[in-house]
Amino acid sequence: MSIEDAADPQQIVSGATPFRAPIFDLVEETFTLSSTGTQHTRAFLRHPGAVAIICLDSADRVLMIQQYRHPTGLRMWEIPAGLLDVDGEPMLEAAQRELAEEADCSASSWHTLCDFFTTPGSSSEAIRVYLAEQPEQVPGHEAHIREAEESEIVVSWVPLEEAVTAVLEGRITSPSAVVGLLALHAHRSGSRPLRGPRAPWPTHPVNPVP
Repeated sequence: MSIEDAADPQQIVSGATPFRAPIFDLVEETFTLSSTGTQHTRAFLRHPGAVAIICLDSADRVLMIQQYRHPTGLRMWEIPAGLLDVDGEPMLEAAQRELAEEADCSASSWHTLCDFFTTPGSSSEAIRVYLAEQPEQVPGHEAHIREAEESEIVVSWVPLEEAVTAVLEGRITSPSAVVGLLALHAHRSGSRPLRGPRAPWPTHPVNPVP
């Protein structure tokens, strides 16, 4: 038996959008559960999805950024990431754009590291984490002008093993950083092959073909 997520959309009887926001919509849907024929109503956040990047340099350091996150009240150590909010933009190009915008960095080698849904019980947000290697600094005249909370971003290159230890000790709790760092650690520990940067994601709610 293959262990794999299986697409099985249930019949939607009715739906409404009680609240719309710039990043997500609050949606309420009533659906029929095919196994029992019963109807159930669920409210959840419809989200465009996002990408995140584990960027490694030749010294085996990972690029980390510190950013204020108002819902948690924390200045969190994260990896560069951003929304899939540009119409028609493939995931890989979105990741390359976000790496440049948040950390003034580019990379010449890219692989798909892992995919995950952040909170599948209450949100459709899906994130692909890339492994980017052979980084270079973006020229100063091409640097992105960051605004709002992003204007306070702090960039640091952290030894990979130190970052993994920080995750296991509970000092780094950003979901994309936790998932990405542990996925890279598992990849290296077991010499498991990585997928290409445009690997399909058939069950992604927005971009099944990155």
